[in-house]
Amino acid sequence: MSPGSHSPVLLDAAVESLKVRADGAYVDCTFGRGGHSREILARLGRRGRLIALDRDPAAIAARGGIDDERLQLVHASFSRLREVLRERGATLVDGILLDLGVSSPQLDDAARGFSFRFDAPLDMRMDTSRGATAAEWLANADELELREVIRNYGEERFAKQIAAAIVAARSRGPVATTRQLAGIVAKVVRTREPGQDPATRTFQALRIHVNQELEELNAVLPQCLAALAPEGRLVIISFHSLEDRIVKRFLRGHSQPPQLPKRLPLRAAELPQPKLKLIGKIQRPFAEEITVNPRARSAVMRVAELIKGIT
Repeated sequence: MSPGSHSPVLLDAAVESLKVRADGAYVDCTFGRGGHSREILARLGRRGRLIALDRDPAAIAARGGIDDERLQLVHASFSRLREVLRERGATLVDGILLDLGVSSPQLDDAARGFSFRFDAPLDMRMDTSRGATAAEWLANADELELREVIRNYGEERFAKQIAAAIVAARSRGPVATTRQLAGIVAKVVRTREPGQDPATRTFQALRIHVNQELEELNAVLPQCLAALAPEGRLVIISFHSLEDRIVKRFLRGHSQPPQLPKRLPLRAAELPQPKLKLIGKIQRPFAEEITVNPRARSAVMRVAELIKGIT
């Protein structure tokens, strides 16, 4: 895969799981470079509709090279899903796709500051039009906050040492570039999994925190449930255990009957019913896809359907 290009993960499996109807209405919450959207449009008829969201202005500007009147592309974070649908008169939709995480163009653009492979300003914002950069957050966070973010979002066992090293380093001057930060981390992380850079987990933690990725995910999931038409599908691709844990808990929670007090005098027909049914087992990329696109190796896809009759 060439730098700057983006190969959608689990492309066929994800779009197949949406069960695209020719006249249906669908949402791609994570447009990126339009890979999944392009495939959805290929399965829609003239009366079909696709609303796509992305908070990255570069993704909106590129538009995936798609010129199609059935596509409405919106610059918005997916936590604004309900608002975006309401503004476009879409009360219910037949399917929603979330392909979480960071895209290849974001990782491969040195200026974005997502990767330690380049020496660049520590930005890491998915939406470059708003919010504090990673460098600005590093300059102001206290040592305890640094430690908690790196430990909780990076699952980094050396979080205490890394936080102390960042505080010591910034006393000598700003920690402003990716190479600076990677160098600070490398000095205190002596061991790491084979093939993994010492800074991998710290960079993940900062990216998740700067973009409030887990908060965004927690905010959008109930909105997806409310926006689905009966028998509508929700397809979610996760890339690390933190986000997949949230997805799994949400889907399982809504695919099981609510817990009621024991010995409550209710007949079976009166018991509350689950809203979702889980579709199939979790899916992962085949070896062939990982060979072509190594960034797909950690992907996990979960699918659920709104049970007919649920309002």
